[in-house]
Amino acid sequence: MNSPLVVIAGGSSAAGIAVARALLGAGMRVLSVGSDAGRIRAAAELTPGAVPLVCNLADPDDVADLVADIHEGFGPVDGLIHLVGGWRGGKGITGQSDADWDFLHTSVVTTLRTTSRAFYDDLASSPVGRLAIVSSTTVTAPGAGDANYASIKAAAETWLRSVAAGFAAGTGSESGAGTAAGVGSTEGGAAGVVLVVKALLDDAMRARSPERRFPGFTDVSVLGAAVAELFSTPGAQLNGARIILDSNS
Repeated sequence: MNSPLVVIAGGSSAAGIAVARALLGAGMRVLSVGSDAGRIRAAAELTPGAVPLVCNLADPDDVADLVADIHEGFGPVDGLIHLVGGWRGGKGITGQSDADWDFLHTSVVTTLRTTSRAFYDDLASSPVGRLAIVSSTTVTAPGAGDANYASIKAAAETWLRSVAAGFAAGTGSESGAGTAAGVGSTEGGAAGVVLVVKALLDDAMRARSPERRFPGFTDVSVLGAAVAELFSTPGAQLNGARIILDSNS
């Protein structure tokens, strides 16, 4: 039996590299996907064993081609870790620009919606199917200056919980109204999970600002370990969960 096959959407970031390392260290197969060929290949060189793939994750046709290529070359997917995103802020409510809203909506919500729909049947059918996103503490404590960002992250969490409800209702179910929270046993063992941080921290950030302490930030290695652990935890314990990750404070 093959080890779990996990797709990292947005794998060229420091977070993507850390998650790939953790998954590979746990014996899983990793496909690291990004829109920039140079960046995703460079990231894969830092994580020997990860396979770099190029795709515009906001384009349904491009994602459909990606899924077809993965099925042909590697088989069905057991995990989708969504790390595509970015941050945009502004001064107060009137400083929340339409351009920033459009950027965040495309990079966060559209890519999540497109990829989770494309890989849904694989995940729902897998005994260890996992869909995980990284969200923000601003969802529950938003400020005027991050209204765009907090709202987009809240939308992503809602989509994730809807997917979790689908998992709970059973493969291919179009209902799930009775399990709207998405928590509970899942027929195929699949689970959708929200991992929450204030912000992520990596060595490059420390090197750029050695005087900073980064209170409340979560190291990308902690994220990687948390993602790997999802695959050894029963889906019934995870589905619909919102897990706040440890920080360095």
